[in-house]
Amino acid sequence: MKKARLLYAEDDETLSFITKDHLELQGYEVVHCSSGAAAFEKFKNEKFELVILDVMLPEMDGFTIAENIRKKDHQVPILFLTAKSLKEDRIHGLKLGGDDYLTKPFSIEELILKIEIFLRRSKVFEAPSEEKEIQVGKYIYMPLEYQLVLNEDARILTQRESELLSFLLKNKNKVIKRSVILETLWGEDDYFMGRSLDVFISRLRKYLGEDPDIKIDNIHGIGFKFICP
Repeated sequence: MKKARLLYAEDDETLSFITKDHLELQGYEVVHCSSGAAAFEKFKNEKFELVILDVMLPEMDGFTIAENIRKKDHQVPILFLTAKSLKEDRIHGLKLGGDDYLTKPFSIEELILKIEIFLRRSKVFEAPSEEKEIQVGKYIYMPLEYQLVLNEDARILTQRESELLSFLLKNKNKVIKRSVILETLWGEDDYFMGRSLDVFISRLRKYLGEDPDIKIDNIHGIGFKFICP
Protein backbone atom coordinates (compact mmCIF):
# COMPACT_ATOMS: atom_id res chain seq x y z
CA MET A 1 0.00 0.00 0.00
CA LYS A 2 1.37 3.42 -0.97
CA LYS A 3 1.74 5.76 1.95
CA ALA A 4 1.43 9.11 0.17
CA ARG A 5 2.16 10.98 -3.04
CA LEU A 6 5.17 13.30 -2.88
CA LEU A 7 6.38 16.04 -5.24
CA TYR A 8 10.18 16.15 -5.26
CA ALA A 9 12.11 18.94 -7.05
CA GLU A 10 15.88 18.41 -7.34
CA ASP A 11 18.22 19.08 -10.27
CA ASP A 12 21.14 16.94 -9.05
CA GLU A 13 20.68 13.79 -11.14
CA THR A 14 22.57 11.41 -8.85
CA LEU A 15 21.07 12.70 -5.59
CA SER A 16 17.53 12.72 -6.98
CA PHE A 17 17.87 9.15 -8.30
CA ILE A 18 19.09 7.84 -4.94
CA THR A 19 16.54 9.80 -2.91
CA LYS A 20 13.60 8.88 -5.12
CA ASP A 21 14.62 5.22 -5.06
CA HIS A 22 14.81 5.14 -1.25
CA LEU A 23 11.48 6.91 -0.84
CA GLU A 24 9.78 4.52 -3.23
CA LEU A 25 11.22 1.59 -1.30
CA GLN A 26 9.39 3.05 1.72
CA GLY A 27 6.13 2.86 -0.22
CA TYR A 28 5.81 6.50 -1.30
CA GLU A 29 4.78 7.50 -4.79
CA VAL A 30 7.35 10.09 -5.84
CA VAL A 31 6.94 12.51 -8.75
CA HIS A 32 10.36 13.99 -9.49
CA CYS A 33 11.06 17.20 -11.42
CA SER A 34 14.50 18.56 -12.28
CA SER A 35 13.41 22.18 -12.75
CA GLY A 36 11.37 24.57 -10.66
CA ALA A 37 8.99 25.47 -13.45
CA ALA A 38 8.19 21.81 -14.14
CA ALA A 39 7.61 21.17 -10.43
CA PHE A 40 5.14 24.02 -10.11
CA GLU A 41 3.27 22.89 -13.24
CA LYS A 42 2.94 19.43 -11.69
CA PHE A 43 1.65 20.92 -8.45
CA LYS A 44 -0.98 23.00 -10.25
CA ASN A 45 -2.38 19.98 -12.06
CA GLU A 46 -1.97 17.09 -9.64
CA LYS A 47 -2.59 16.24 -5.98
CA PHE A 48 0.27 15.75 -3.50
CA GLU A 49 0.40 15.11 0.26
CA LEU A 50 3.84 16.71 0.72
CA VAL A 51 6.31 18.79 -1.31
CA ILE A 52 10.12 18.51 -1.12
CA LEU A 53 11.98 21.42 -2.73
CA ASP A 54 15.64 21.97 -3.37
CA VAL A 55 16.30 25.70 -3.00
CA MET A 56 18.69 26.06 -5.96
CA LEU A 57 16.72 24.98 -9.03
CA PRO A 58 16.85 26.08 -12.68
CA GLU A 59 14.03 28.22 -14.14
CA MET A 60 12.34 28.79 -10.76
CA ASP A 61 14.05 28.48 -7.37
CA GLY A 62 12.56 26.64 -4.41
CA PHE A 63 11.63 29.82 -2.56
CA THR A 64 9.60 31.08 -5.53
CA ILE A 65 7.87 27.72 -5.92
CA ALA A 66 6.91 27.80 -2.23
CA GLU A 67 5.48 31.31 -2.56
CA ASN A 68 3.41 30.22 -5.55
CA ILE A 69 2.24 27.04 -3.85
CA ARG A 70 1.05 28.98 -0.81
CA LYS A 71 -1.12 31.17 -3.06
CA LYS A 72 -2.95 28.00 -4.10
CA ASP A 73 -2.65 25.71 -1.08
CA HIS A 74 -2.02 26.76 2.53
CA GLN A 75 -2.06 23.27 3.97
CA VAL A 76 0.33 20.99 2.06
CA PRO A 77 3.60 20.60 4.03
CA ILE A 78 6.66 22.06 2.28
CA LEU A 79 10.11 20.73 3.15
CA PHE A 80 13.18 22.60 1.84
CA LEU A 81 16.49 20.97 0.95
CA THR A 82 19.31 23.50 0.99
CA ALA A 83 23.07 23.49 0.63
CA LYS A 84 23.25 27.06 1.83
CA SER A 85 25.07 27.50 5.12
CA LEU A 86 23.62 30.89 6.08
CA LYS A 87 20.91 30.43 8.65
CA GLU A 88 19.16 33.52 7.28
CA ASP A 89 18.38 31.60 4.09
CA ARG A 90 16.74 28.82 6.07
CA ILE A 91 14.62 31.29 8.04
CA HIS A 92 13.72 33.06 4.79
CA GLY A 93 12.24 29.83 3.47
CA LEU A 94 10.07 29.44 6.55
CA LYS A 95 8.83 33.02 6.28
CA LEU A 96 7.73 32.32 2.72
CA GLY A 97 5.52 29.47 3.88
CA GLY A 98 7.85 26.51 4.25
CA ASP A 99 7.32 24.14 7.16
CA ASP A 100 10.79 22.66 7.70
CA TYR A 101 14.17 22.13 6.04
CA LEU A 102 17.12 19.80 5.77
CA THR A 103 20.65 20.98 5.06
CA LYS A 104 22.71 19.09 2.50
CA PRO A 105 24.30 16.66 2.87
CA PHE A 106 21.42 14.97 4.69
CA SER A 107 20.74 11.35 5.54
CA ILE A 108 17.90 9.53 3.80
CA GLU A 109 16.79 8.28 7.22
CA GLU A 110 16.38 11.85 8.49
CA LEU A 111 14.40 12.83 5.40
CA ILE A 112 12.09 9.84 5.77
CA LEU A 113 11.60 10.62 9.46
CA LYS A 114 10.55 14.21 8.73
CA ILE A 115 8.15 13.06 6.01
CA GLU A 116 6.57 10.49 8.30
CA ILE A 117 6.19 13.01 11.12
CA PHE A 118 4.37 15.47 8.85
CA LEU A 119 2.09 12.87 7.34
CA ARG A 120 1.34 11.22 10.67
CA ARG A 121 0.37 14.56 12.20
CA SER A 122 -1.86 15.30 9.22
CA LYS A 123 -3.86 12.15 9.97
CA VAL A 124 -4.04 12.91 13.68
CA PHE A 125 -5.10 16.47 12.95
CA GLU A 126 -7.92 15.24 10.74
CA ALA A 127 -9.20 12.74 13.32
CA PRO A 128 -13.00 12.79 13.81
CA SER A 129 -12.63 13.49 17.53
CA GLU A 130 -11.07 16.91 16.84
CA GLU A 131 -13.35 19.82 17.75
CA LYS A 132 -14.85 21.50 14.69
CA GLU A 133 -14.86 25.01 16.15
CA ILE A 134 -12.89 26.50 19.04
CA GLN A 135 -13.44 29.99 20.44
CA VAL A 136 -10.12 31.85 20.67
CA GLY A 137 -10.94 35.28 22.05
CA LYS A 138 -12.67 37.14 19.22
CA TYR A 139 -11.67 34.44 16.75
CA ILE A 140 -13.17 31.12 15.74
CA TYR A 141 -10.54 28.47 15.11
CA MET A 142 -11.62 25.61 12.83
CA PRO A 143 -8.84 23.00 13.10
CA LEU A 144 -10.35 20.52 10.65
CA GLU A 145 -10.35 23.20 7.96
CA TYR A 146 -7.14 24.94 9.08
CA GLN A 147 -9.07 28.21 9.38
CA LEU A 148 -8.87 31.13 11.77
CA VAL A 149 -11.98 33.29 11.37
CA LEU A 150 -12.65 36.85 12.53
CA ASN A 151 -15.86 38.64 11.49
CA GLU A 152 -16.38 36.20 8.61
CA ASP A 153 -12.85 36.89 7.35
CA ALA A 154 -11.09 33.50 7.20
CA ARG A 155 -7.33 32.99 7.20
CA ILE A 156 -6.10 29.58 6.03
CA LEU A 157 -3.27 28.25 8.20
CA THR A 158 -0.45 25.95 7.18
CA GLN A 159 -0.19 22.56 8.85
CA ARG A 160 2.62 23.70 11.14
CA GLU A 161 0.79 26.91 12.08
CA SER A 162 -2.25 24.80 12.95
CA GLU A 163 -0.18 22.36 14.99
CA LEU A 164 1.41 25.17 16.96
CA LEU A 165 -1.86 27.00 17.59
CA SER A 166 -3.53 23.75 18.70
CA PHE A 167 -0.64 23.01 21.06
CA LEU A 168 -0.75 26.52 22.55
CA LEU A 169 -4.51 26.26 23.04
CA LYS A 170 -4.17 22.97 24.87
CA ASN A 171 -1.69 24.66 27.20
CA LYS A 172 -3.15 28.16 27.32
CA ASN A 173 -2.39 30.41 30.29
CA LYS A 174 0.51 28.14 31.26
CA VAL A 175 4.23 28.59 30.79
CA ILE A 176 5.40 26.18 28.08
CA LYS A 177 9.08 25.35 27.73
CA ARG A 178 10.63 25.92 24.31
CA SER A 179 12.16 22.46 24.47
CA VAL A 180 8.73 20.87 24.98
CA ILE A 181 7.25 22.65 21.95
CA LEU A 182 10.25 21.80 19.77
CA GLU A 183 10.41 18.15 20.75
CA THR A 184 6.64 17.73 20.36
CA LEU A 185 6.19 19.51 17.02
CA TRP A 186 9.63 19.53 15.40
CA GLY A 187 10.92 16.28 16.86
CA GLU A 188 14.14 17.84 18.13
CA ASP A 189 15.48 20.78 20.12
CA ASP A 190 18.38 22.62 18.55
CA TYR A 191 19.34 26.18 17.62
CA PHE A 192 17.97 26.16 14.07
CA MET A 193 14.71 24.51 15.07
CA GLY A 194 14.43 27.18 17.77
CA ARG A 195 14.75 29.88 15.14
CA SER A 196 12.03 28.13 13.14
CA LEU A 197 9.76 28.16 16.20
CA ASP A 198 10.31 31.91 16.59
CA VAL A 199 9.18 32.46 13.00
CA PHE A 200 5.94 30.56 13.58
CA ILE A 201 5.30 32.31 16.90
CA SER A 202 5.66 35.65 15.07
CA ARG A 203 3.17 34.50 12.44
CA LEU A 204 0.56 33.57 15.05
CA ARG A 205 1.05 36.86 16.90
CA LYS A 206 0.32 38.68 13.64
CA TYR A 207 -2.73 36.55 12.86
CA LEU A 208 -4.18 37.05 16.34
CA GLY A 209 -3.27 40.72 16.58
CA GLU A 210 -6.84 42.01 16.24
CA ASP A 211 -7.68 40.82 19.76
CA PRO A 212 -5.72 42.76 22.43
CA ASP A 213 -6.65 40.16 25.05
CA ILE A 214 -4.66 37.45 23.24
CA LYS A 215 -0.91 37.43 23.79
CA ILE A 216 1.97 35.05 23.26
CA ASP A 217 4.47 36.22 25.84
CA ASN A 218 8.15 35.35 25.79
CA ILE A 219 9.21 33.95 29.15
CA HIS A 220 12.92 34.72 29.13
CA GLY A 221 15.12 31.64 29.28
CA ILE A 222 12.14 29.30 29.51
CA GLY A 223 9.64 29.53 26.67
CA PHE A 224 6.23 31.05 26.01
CA LYS A 225 2.88 31.70 27.66
CA PHE A 226 -0.24 31.80 25.49
CA ILE A 227 -2.63 34.19 27.22
CA CYS A 228 -6.18 33.78 25.99
CA PRO A 229 -9.56 34.51 27.66
